[in-house]
Amino acid sequence: MLTSKELRELDDAKLNEKLVETRQELFGMRFKHATAQLENTMSLSGAKKTIARILTIQRERQGA
Repeated sequence: MLTSKELRELDDAKLNEKLVETRQELFGMRFKHATAQLENTMSLSGAKKTIARILTIQRERQGA
């Protein structure tokens, strides 16, 4: 899980890549959770928070 500071240092293209990658990870984690194969359920909320951070940073950059 990346911090906000680390995410802000990325350029727009890398930020988009990270968003796509994190969404794919979240999808896989949800699938594993549904089939009772996910060991660390806290990783679900961590991925959701990372997605929210990325979207927030993107919206801030659009407004500036």
